[in-house]
Amino acid sequence: MPMHRGGSDIARRAHDYLRRRIASGDWPVNSRIPTEAQLMEALGVGKSTVREAVRSLVNQGMLETMPGIGTFVRSRIPVNSVLADYVSYYPVEEVLGYRRALEIEAAQLASAHRGEEQLQALRTALSIGEDDAADSPAYVERGQTPGEFHVLIFEAAGNELMTGLYAGVMAALRQIKSAGQIVHGVSAELRHEDHLALYRAVAEQDVAAAAHAAAFHVDRDLVPEDPQLRGELAQLRSLTREEAAPRFPR
Repeated sequence: MPMHRGGSDIARRAHDYLRRRIASGDWPVNSRIPTEAQLMEALGVGKSTVREAVRSLVNQGMLETMPGIGTFVRSRIPVNSVLADYVSYYPVEEVLGYRRALEIEAAQLASAHRGEEQLQALRTALSIGEDDAADSPAYVERGQTPGEFHVLIFEAAGNELMTGLYAGVMAALRQIKSAGQIVHGVSAELRHEDHLALYRAVAEQDVAAAAHAAAFHVDRDLVPEDPQLRGELAQLRSLTREEAAPRFPR
């Protein structure tokens, strides 16, 4: 019995260590975490303990294991699997529209409330993006859905409920993308330019510019794979994009 308790304590400590590294941003969203052997050495534990800790975080939606490639960070907070499944049930255009609304609102809030530490974190995320778009470090994968920069915008917004909803939407979008229903609308370089524009608006606390930058980026970031649906959605958004207005004073 004492051995069982000890084993559980070791597994819990391993789990807590991994979760802290994820939640702190030491391991950014869409980055690959250290290998199983590296984690065993860092924690001084066996293979089964590492696997148990990783499996627990996979079940929470914070990690995703890709056989033959590695294990990647997908969220800095636990993801409500019921929410993700619920969102993925809806048509692609509705999921993308909901994501758009969240991104614009978060950009406005972030530009109104961001602090210097949050700006520094955004700058760091942008520098990772630059490296990733060129000669990617071994530990970084661009990922199928928006990564660390977007997560930091939501954290700067200061609305925990919105951050949780966004995590669920991203989990749903990964499912949808895996099914081949959405694709990236522009290159990694253009997405990085969009991030720079949004960063400048947040840094200058220009709420209107942040809303427009977020809308412009989201409208071409992830788009329906179906050309007809993509065209209809683009036409609708072109009519509403200029209507994006700030809700929070500078």
